[in-house]
Amino acid sequence: MPANIQVVLQQDVDKVGKSGDLVRVRPGFARNYLLPRQLAVAATSAAVSRIAHAKAVGIARAEKAKKEARDAAAALASVSISIAHKAGDDGKLFGSVTVKDIEKALAARNVKIDKRTVHLAEPIRSVGTYDVTLKLASDITATIKVEVVAK
Repeated sequence: MPANIQVVLQQDVDKVGKSGDLVRVRPGFARNYLLPRQLAVAATSAAVSRIAHAKAVGIARAEKAKKEARDAAAALASVSISIAHKAGDDGKLFGSVTVKDIEKALAARNVKIDKRTVHLAEPIRSVGTYDVTLKLASDITATIKVEVVAK
């Protein structure tokens, strides 16, 4: 009986490895836990090549997404929006300008973004011009100007 066998993980397993890793585990652990739950498959040459191909496809997809995010960041660099909101005489807003308001204003200018990409430290509560950061990818951000005016 072998001391360890090799399996290819199909999902992340705590303290064992990440999806796509070729790992050595005890035969009982593989037979009783990993294989029945379809967390891993036996390390045949076909399984290893399939996982390698899936990794290559994933890397290519990630590079394409990063390129699209860079292009979007370049397009958003020159964007500035104006949001009219009810305000008092001292410039304080009745309510606040939120991420949803910024998303609507960008949609009105035919700029489609996901509201989860907009990062505000706190909602805007007074009239003025603000820099708002959009996180388009893990390391790609864009900054737009948001001008809040009294209605």
